[in-house]
Amino acid sequence: MGKLTTSGRRSVSRRTILQGAAALVGVGALGLRPSLAQDAGLVALVHTQAAGDNGPVDSMIAALKALGAEKGVPTRSVYAQDPATYEAIFTGLANAGAAVIVSTFNAVAEPFKALAPSYPNTKWIQIFGDPMDPPIPNVVTISYDYYLGCYLSALFGAKMSATGKIGYIGGVSIPPLNADLNAMKQAVAAVGSDRSVTGAFVGSFQDPTKGHEIASQMFQDGVDYIQTDAAATNNGIIQAASEGANRMVSAGSPPEFEVGPQTVISIVNLDFGKSLTLEVTKALGSDWVGGTHVHTGLGTGVVEFQLSPTFLEKGPADLVAKAESVWPEIEQAKADIVSGKLKVEFNTVV
Repeated sequence: MGKLTTSGRRSVSRRTILQGAAALVGVGALGLRPSLAQDAGLVALVHTQAAGDNGPVDSMIAALKALGAEKGVPTRSVYAQDPATYEAIFTGLANAGAAVIVSTFNAVAEPFKALAPSYPNTKWIQIFGDPMDPPIPNVVTISYDYYLGCYLSALFGAKMSATGKIGYIGGVSIPPLNADLNAMKQAVAAVGSDRSVTGAFVGSFQDPTKGHEIASQMFQDGVDYIQTDAAATNNGIIQAASEGANRMVSAGSPPEFEVGPQTVISIVNLDFGKSLTLEVTKALGSDWVGGTHVHTGLGTGVVEFQLSPTFLEKGPADLVAKAESVWPEIEQAKADIVSGKLKVEFNTVV
């Protein structure tokens, strides 16, 4: 993932954040029916990672369904497993009358560039993508400052940890995830030299078994707080936490609260569903502006660091009390980041 320059700031998309999750499927899976061309205002989501992740894809599919019901527009979700089929799927949807096509991550950038100019009446939205250079009038791209949430998580974890050792487990070592890990190191260093961060990458966003193995080793080595950054791999990390006492996980999406009610203490939440809702709602309006890049950070309701209400109800009493006492410091740090008083470095080198 390359560097971005947006309003003088650096950022990147998670262009390959979940690419490893894809399995092959043909264009036939699109299942376009002959009458679809008469479905005025079709909004289509083409997701490049499988559903069932308790995270990004599930939240986007649910959000699209709810938005369609609210707005009274037809919607369709399509799993595009093979990059070789992307252009055919997009072309099929555009020819079938799609008013808005939303797709995910940077692997779809080139198909967007190739096809969007030929379908000027279709609005194209790329979730987690770099700005188009040059801009395309009917394309909007969105990126997220997830690393800022990871900074807050590490600040919280460093204050919660009894051992002074916190961990980070990412899917694949790519620039945005490297930045997440480095932001955590910056936060922990701010707490004290007696605190440390152990980082590891699984090599996949869909390998719970490997995630479990790495997390188990970290816990055995004294780590007692792990930030996950690995999509479906998170399930194995949460499972490892449940196999010992006083182990805490900061996960990535609200459904994971119930996966580890006594271990998932928090999440760095990137609400893909809310982001999709915001952007598609704009696209359905009369004042939508294409050829732009939307930069989304803390304080937007899309990227947030949150305590788990389930943990506050069911977690160990001593950790719940400690979390509640530390939380005001985290809220102040968030306010300082949003105001610009606290600077978190975007560093992609590990």
